Amino acid sequence: MTAASGPGDQSEAQTFLISVAAELAGMHAQTLRTYDRLGLVSPERSAGGGRRYSARDVELLREIHRLSQDEGVNLAGIKRIIELTNQVEALQARVAEIADELSRSRPRRDLAVVPKSTAVVVWKPRPR
Repeated sequence: MTAASGPGDQSEAQTFLISVAAELAGMHAQTLRTYDRLGLVSPERSAGGGRRYSARDVELLREIHRLSQDEGVNLAGIKRIIELTNQVEALQARVAEIADELSRSRPRRDLAVVPKSTAVVVWKPRPR
């Protein structure tokens, strides 16, 4: 059974009960509980404390299953892969933010555009 946060929500706001998420991921519900305890997947919680899995959580569960079964990666390795993937995504988002800020800013006088070259350039600041 699914539950949404409210009327007009995007499909990403849709959440699944543990039994549905387990079925969608091709796992047993107890496996999902174990993965939650180990910190591999952190589903939202309902007011009563029940786990609510997002579509993104289900995709992550499928990836965990693939890494474990097809690639032979142990759970500690999978946890590290997830951490590094999250870190890369955060860094990519930050780079995009900085690129956006730079594209909207005026050129700075203290920065010089240097054409691509193999020459060595020596720079000395002007005395003030």
